[in-house]
Amino acid sequence: MSNNIEKQEDKFIMMTTQPVERLVCKLAIPTIISMLITAFYNIADTYFVSRIGTSATGAVGIVFSMMAIIQAMGFLFGNGSGNYISRKLGEKKSKEAEEVAATGFYSALIVGIIVCTFSMIFIKPLGKALGATDTILPYTMDYLRFILFGAPFMMASFVLNNQLRFQGNAVYGMVGICVGAIINIILDPILIFVLDFGIAGAAIATSLSQFISMVILFVLCNKKGIVKIKFKNFKNRLYNLKEIIRCGLPSLFRQGIASVAAICLNRFAGVYGDAAIAAMSIVSKVGMFAISALIGFGQGFQPVCGFNYGAKKYDRVNKAFSFCVKLSTIVLTIIAVVGFSFAPQIIGIFKTGDVEVMEIGSAALRWQCFSFPLIGFIIFSNMFLQTIGKAFKASVLSLTRQGLFFLPVLFIIVPLLGLAGLEMVQPIADILSFAVAVPLTYGVIKEMNKNS
Repeated sequence: MSNNIEKQEDKFIMMTTQPVERLVCKLAIPTIISMLITAFYNIADTYFVSRIGTSATGAVGIVFSMMAIIQAMGFLFGNGSGNYISRKLGEKKSKEAEEVAATGFYSALIVGIIVCTFSMIFIKPLGKALGATDTILPYTMDYLRFILFGAPFMMASFVLNNQLRFQGNAVYGMVGICVGAIINIILDPILIFVLDFGIAGAAIATSLSQFISMVILFVLCNKKGIVKIKFKNFKNRLYNLKEIIRCGLPSLFRQGIASVAAICLNRFAGVYGDAAIAAMSIVSKVGMFAISALIGFGQGFQPVCGFNYGAKKYDRVNKAFSFCVKLSTIVLTIIAVVGFSFAPQIIGIFKTGDVEVMEIGSAALRWQCFSFPLIGFIIFSNMFLQTIGKAFKASVLSLTRQGLFFLPVLFIIVPLLGLAGLEMVQPIADILSFAVAVPLTYGVIKEMNKNS
């Protein structure tokens, strides 16, 4: 016990005294690697499945919106408990942190089992509701069935990974995520082509890798983490669950509305055929891969923000936020230039053999590159507000990019401009979100500085 107290004290000193720039980068390296590898194996599914055909590629895009819903619930419990844990550690209340950790993990497992059960009962109408056309639906059901079996493990993995990084132990989270991802990438071609499971093989590989990740992360939490997960701490559930949900709602809204947006996008794209669905699916995966490094960098920022906010070191919070926004804007601008210049070559990696997929995908990717430099500020503002407990404002900002703006723009511009409108929805929503994020965030910073 005394050893764990010493580890907690050492962690507190590190998080509240080391230069924030170096600290954020140090914590961000493993989370960036984790996010990139996670995004890479999502792309790997699309890459291998694209060899089956355009309809199969479209099915991966359709089911991805359901996976995003599962991830949203995982982030609800993971970011909700992780944010609360980091503030409690900053306040040196380790017992409360352990109770929150247990509540977050076991709640996610229970909810995952419920989601799996009900979704399996209604799998065919669910596939149609997600936007599958008649030609894509058989592939969707084959893929979705095995993804749902992995839902409890996927949710629990997100919780454990987030709890580790909010303790400042992101490197252990990286190990669990990376091992699962590597197994997924290895299993994909074996199950899809060698054992001839087709698109179902990609889903089996994903679910198996999520289970293995969960087991590894659970062991690392209890062996290496400073906050242990024990079933006996699964108590004070109503109070802890209330706090977890309050802190995690922005993540649920952000991921959940992204799922709704993806479903609506698929349904609008379906009017233009399977090629449009496949193309927008590929662009979404490519865009997510580019943003994954940014999110990983933000996950390095959050524990620094949480610890120092809990310790009332607001100057360090400000400094960390400013550093992250400046660096991310520079990097995203470079990525945008590269993405715009080489859009056909990037889409061409997924050799579907469909010229229409290439044309639609290249145009959509180029449009998306226009707003890339703004995304850093939007994401870091959201993470900042969420981590310091400004749940309502963080939730509002979470809803803007792919909800409050994306959906109205989608419903207005596509009927007016057709396929071209479909390709430019996201950058328009990003510009509007940026316009909201600036006053919202700087208002909170100004208020925080008055209390310092």
